[in-house]
Amino acid sequence: MLIGNLGKDPELRSTEGGTLRANFSIATNENYKDKNGNWQKSTEWHDIVLWRTQAEKAKNLRKGMLVYLEGKLTHRKWQDKEGKDHYVSEVVVDMLKILEKREHGSPSGNVPQNFQDHKENSSQSNEFTSNVEEDDLPF
Repeated sequence: MLIGNLGKDPELRSTEGGTLRANFSIATNENYKDKNGNWQKSTEWHDIVLWRTQAEKAKNLRKGMLVYLEGKLTHRKWQDKEGKDHYVSEVVVDMLKILEKREHGSPSGNVPQNFQDHKENSSQSNEFTSNVEEDDLPF
């Protein structure tokens, strides 16, 4: 499961057999306190692949949009024209949900205002545990 923002518009292609495939990347962020008590932000990039009906949904996605994804991590190897091996890790998506409303007349790549406000206040709390006290966490 991943929640993140699209790093670019999806690239849609069809295989020789006509199967639709969509590719894009998403950025996920983690906020944490370092050993000095200062808030730090760490961003990870993930390569995303959608097939068939899930790839159809990608036609509605634009750079910057916030999405929720469920899928599996896959690893594959391929060779370039010179015979050099390349390795790639991708998330093959089973479920995709757009987590922002598209307002009439607004650009599709905008992050919702409430999410933006929350990110700006992240120095005070973690994005996903903002209403949970530390003593309430099970670890």
